Amino acid sequence: MNTTSNLPYSISRLPAFNDNYLWLIDNGSSAMTIDPGDAQVVKSALAQRQLRLDYILTTHHHGDHTGGVSELESEFGAHVIGPDSKHIPQVTQPVHDGQLINLMGLTFRVITVPGHTLDHIAYFAPAPNPFGQPALFCGDTLFAGGCGRVFEGSYSQMRQSLDKLKTLPADTLIHCAHEYTQANLNFAKEVEPDNQKLIKRIETVNQQRAHNIPTVPSLLSDELATNPFLRYDKSQVIASASKRLNKKTLASDDVFATIREWKDNF
Repeated sequence: MNTTSNLPYSISRLPAFNDNYLWLIDNGSSAMTIDPGDAQVVKSALAQRQLRLDYILTTHHHGDHTGGVSELESEFGAHVIGPDSKHIPQVTQPVHDGQLINLMGLTFRVITVPGHTLDHIAYFAPAPNPFGQPALFCGDTLFAGGCGRVFEGSYSQMRQSLDKLKTLPADTLIHCAHEYTQANLNFAKEVEPDNQKLIKRIETVNQQRAHNIPTVPSLLSDELATNPFLRYDKSQVIASASKRLNKKTLASDDVFATIREWKDNF
């Protein structure tokens, strides 16, 4: 468990499965968990910190994000907040785009981000807040150096969802749900081989992973500078997509779809 603390509030990153991160936010007594795919991992953290679980937040219905919801809800009586989705019947408080929710003295704005799944949402805690800077919990929509696969939505939906996240403050900490950064950035270099900020970030991430240091949360400013899925409108990304398709003129959705399909087969 890795914890970032701005007393009395803490954000803890809970590794699970092969490469998932579950998230736990607490104020020293109460806690909420985001995308608890594994109940035992969360229960161990709660016991270690002597915390009461009051809220469970979900971003989308995939099992590695919801697998522990029923057990945690049953054991702790926690409120389950999430999208209004038939795939997550445990949700007791469905939320919608733009809604503000106040939990444990924290305010989150709900952002709908369809693409990876049609029911996907993200939770944004604007500044000022007890964390000291804006924080986003975005499940499998935006990753460090990448984005989620498009399983249920369209490439256009995914691009528009990422566009929503691009407009958040540059100092927003991106709390995504997987440790995919190294592979994501290796692909990004194929798309933008001359991006010097990307080359530097790859060196940093390679050093982190060599010492088993997590690479998330990441800063939105770093994503804007190095993540090809946020940079579909940049000249080198457009040129790489055009070369791959052997077409000179591409719309934004075509550029995004091309690099997403390219990454799927990378």
